[in-house]
Amino acid sequence: MDSDTTTCKSRDILSSRWRVFFLYWLPVIAIFVTGPLAISSGWRTAVWTVALATMGVACIVNALRCGRVHCYLTGPFFLLMALVALSYGLGILRLGENGWNLLGLITVIGAIALWCLPEMFLGKYR
Repeated sequence: MDSDTTTCKSRDILSSRWRVFFLYWLPVIAIFVTGPLAISSGWRTAVWTVALATMGVACIVNALRCGRVHCYLTGPFFLLMALVALSYGLGILRLGENGWNLLGLITVIGAIALWCLPEMFLGKYR
């Protein structure tokens, strides 16, 4: 491992279990817990928007800190999904009765694809 890769890894948010928990797993848990709950659309909108925005900002910060390849894509994706969740929750965007399920499905598939595929072809760091 060369010194550039070592420096990138040491600056990578994903190298800290606590940071990963607070910046990614906690928001994911919040989304999954509030998804099926019988709560108001306002609460669901707030939780999903904050959770997705938190992950998006964390990814963008990580891309700038260490050059993690997938973060260049997942950051904007999560921010876009936060905007979509906010728009749907406020009634601006019409996604039908299963809109929250659709948003959850798109988020899961998009996150997995944007996490795995770029690093498979481009490596872990830039």
